[in-house]
Amino acid sequence: MLFSSIPGLSEVKERIIQAVQNNHLAHALLFHGPEGSANLQMSLALCTYLHCENPSESDACGQCPSCHKMEKLIHPDMNFVVPAPGEEKDDDDKKKKVDFIASFRNFALTTGYGNISDWIYHNNIDKKQLNISRGTARNILKTISLKSFEGGYKIMLIWGAEYMNTQAANSLLKVLEEPPEKTLFLLLTTQPEQLLTTILSRTQKVMIRSFTDEEIKEHLVLEGMCSKEAAEQIAPLADGNMREAYRLVDQVQDENTAQIRDWYRLCFTLKIGEILRLAEDFAQKDKEAQKSLLLSGLNVLREVILSKSQLPGLMRSVPQDRSFIENLGLHVLDEEKISNMYKRMNQAHYHLERNASAKILFTDLSFQLARIMRKKSNA
Repeated sequence: MLFSSIPGLSEVKERIIQAVQNNHLAHALLFHGPEGSANLQMSLALCTYLHCENPSESDACGQCPSCHKMEKLIHPDMNFVVPAPGEEKDDDDKKKKVDFIASFRNFALTTGYGNISDWIYHNNIDKKQLNISRGTARNILKTISLKSFEGGYKIMLIWGAEYMNTQAANSLLKVLEEPPEKTLFLLLTTQPEQLLTTILSRTQKVMIRSFTDEEIKEHLVLEGMCSKEAAEQIAPLADGNMREAYRLVDQVQDENTAQIRDWYRLCFTLKIGEILRLAEDFAQKDKEAQKSLLLSGLNVLREVILSKSQLPGLMRSVPQDRSFIENLGLHVLDEEKISNMYKRMNQAHYHLERNASAKILFTDLSFQLARIMRKKSNA
């Protein structure tokens, strides 16, 4: 992974490279950013740059033996730790049955913008069991106590650092504060607030922002993943999330917005039979599609707010959806209703993530939205 292979984010790349060149790179870095950001790519690009035998002012050479090893993530001084299933015990017998490090190499190379749900699907494992245990922490300590194979940095990359249990995190406090010479810890997370404050205080934060619409559009077109016209539609829907952009790349039409339009209309007209049938259809989708539909509903509410505020320049919806959005704001929703709907849909997204029954959730949410939308305004 090279810095040049990551779309946009020029200011982040420059800051990281300057830290290396000025010898200001901390021995423990926390890469954090929202879902679908370049957390993993940026940290791997840094590792490639550090291992490179002929780095330039702005990137690794991509040609030396070390770069070729990093291209396959098989550099002997590159170590990975990932959340894996098993009880939080010293002997992780379940983990020995699957080579999760080999699996992660494949995952990182093929699903670079993937989240923890993708990791679970990639390995067909149970989210409830995931953790980074004290036994894993002991293995980290053993690994970094050894000398570097090639004389450069020995790097320990911990992906999904929020899954470290308390014992594991406490086991690493001392080594994070005083690691062996030329040892670098990279902790990656989309939820830094879930890490112990003692871990946070021992790391230098590297914030990886979301992608801009322009960065997503340019990347999709340059990579030949879709046409310019399709990229124009996908980028606003992705909302800075490259993972979501990849998921939408084959959908030239915004099917979610069309579904949201039909759903809101059914709620407003209170067509109970059709709402129940829609709940059945919703329950048949996979969880990622269900979450995406709710997020599209939230995005429509955001567009309504901007439309009512007469801020069309900030709106991200495609032109063919503007009439629906403007009519929704003009004839159905006021600020209080939008706020209440937004709150209910956020709660539904939260419960869906925690394995609530999709059919019951969607049915209940539909009737809640109907009650809000049909309520007489105070004006």
